[in-house]
Amino acid sequence: MIRRAGFDALLALCAGVALAFFALPIVALFTQVPLSRVPDLLGDRAVRDAIVVTLRTNAIANVLILALGTPTAYLLATRRFRGRSVLITLVELPLVLPPAVAGIALLAAFGRGGLFGGALASGGIVLPFTQWAVVLAVTFVAAPFYLRQAIAAFSAVDPLLPDAARTLGASPARTFWRISLPLAAGGLAAGWVLAFARGVGEFGATIVFAGSVRGQTQTLTLAIYDQLEANFDVAIALGILLVLLSATVLLCFKLLSTWRSSNSTSPSPFARTPSASA
Repeated sequence: MIRRAGFDALLALCAGVALAFFALPIVALFTQVPLSRVPDLLGDRAVRDAIVVTLRTNAIANVLILALGTPTAYLLATRRFRGRSVLITLVELPLVLPPAVAGIALLAAFGRGGLFGGALASGGIVLPFTQWAVVLAVTFVAAPFYLRQAIAAFSAVDPLLPDAARTLGASPARTFWRISLPLAAGGLAAGWVLAFARGVGEFGATIVFAGSVRGQTQTLTLAIYDQLEANFDVAIALGILLVLLSATVLLCFKLLSTWRSSNSTSPSPFARTPSASA
């Protein structure tokens, strides 16, 4: 009993230190500026510009992620072919790349002297240090969060259901829209929430590839960096805004995950009950 009590005390001590480490910076953030001042600080012109740029670029990036990522995830989840594991590794690679490396890679690909930059420039398309550069940076770093969840969601669909639909004459496209996509919707939504949160918080790749031009490429996270010297209170207010947004996103993800778990463990509506079979 004494040994167990000592071990439990050690666990409690370690947990207390860890939780305090995570909680103290958040508490400090909310106590540096009176909360009553936060709305006024967020009304600053630089903040409004950053919010507009963030919403616009993330909206476009999320459309690209959903439109291209969903069929890609479906292909990787439902088909087995040589090189599949390599493609999945390629999809997941941006998750572990340092953000600055992601930005340099985008410059190497789409910059004026990059792999495709010259061809784009000759066609009158210049991507670096424009809002499209922000869109590409957000898409590059955020899409893997959606793709990983989407691949897992499509893989979790019982293959007997699409096979049954095909047997009954449904086309592959109809099977995808009417069977696989609705059944995987919870996982897709959870993945999109994570991708959205990652996109809003993107910093490193954006500042390298798109720069930080107010009203053009300066997002909320870049505005925090810019306001550290210009107006620290505004930087704190922006931090509070992003903490609240992150907490909301995390709560949505947990609710979606709980909903998926409850759906996967609930009995099938087509299952025969004892009373029905009697």
